[in-house]
Amino acid sequence: MALRNHSTITEFVLTGLSDDPRIEALLFVLFLVIYLLTMTGNLTMLLVIRADSHLHTPMYFFLSNLSFVDLCFSCVTVPKLLKDLLSERKTISLEGCLAQVFFVFFSSGTEACLLSVMAYDRYAAICHPLHYGQVMSNRLCVRLVLISWGLASLNAFVTVLLAISLDFCDAQTIHHYTCELPALFPLSCSDISIVTNILLCSSLLHGLGTFIPIFFSYARIISTILSISSTTGRSKAFSTCSSHLIAVILFFGSGFLCYLMPPSGSSLDLLLSVQYSGVTPMLNPLIYGLKNKEVKAAVKRTLGKYL
Repeated sequence: MALRNHSTITEFVLTGLSDDPRIEALLFVLFLVIYLLTMTGNLTMLLVIRADSHLHTPMYFFLSNLSFVDLCFSCVTVPKLLKDLLSERKTISLEGCLAQVFFVFFSSGTEACLLSVMAYDRYAAICHPLHYGQVMSNRLCVRLVLISWGLASLNAFVTVLLAISLDFCDAQTIHHYTCELPALFPLSCSDISIVTNILLCSSLLHGLGTFIPIFFSYARIISTILSISSTTGRSKAFSTCSSHLIAVILFFGSGFLCYLMPPSGSSLDLLLSVQYSGVTPMLNPLIYGLKNKEVKAAVKRTLGKYL
């Protein structure tokens, strides 16, 4: 029965962000600009970090991985959204939908792990500056990145197994602009209570498992910064982690709301999803580039080399 139900549904119809052609045209221009800025910003960050030896440090090693993940994250959803904004009928195949579910969870899961690892790096730099080189060795940095990719892959694999286990009957309309697992639940004609509970537990485990180390790292960081006697010293110490803190707030704030709120297909759901998967990958290189003197200096040196 399950195989027959799965085989009868070959594609889904996405409602998208709007059905008004004029609004869709404006949204197409907006998301095209967002996509181009995301590609340009993150590719520039990757090029600059690779080309400038001053940035061959643990912090920028993690940042280059974050930029690569942001590129992947944006490519998972935005190109399909741009195509759909120019199409009258917005469809996606069952296989394409499952692939999108996998890569959304894989990209977001890796980003969460990397942000957690970067928080530990900032903790080591501020709280143990004299031993920073020993604590954040090259071997440890590579292992932390590999663990981040591995845990995200495992979480995404479990999520796709949950999606494959769903039986779809007649309903084919996804009230969203992309395939996200919570948006597929209303289309299933099977009992989704177990799947919902597993997804909730998995999201909480992965989300809290990456957020709690960030919380404790910043608790120690703030305690250390407040113990610095000079205002200049406190300001300098805080500036080294302010970019990362902004990125954490943007990513985890919208991410928790996206996956812990019940799916309703409302404008708020769509807005949070757009901010989570489209806007945040664009903002990360801007946040790190505009607020970081080392990155700005490296950009000037790199441009001077190639221009």
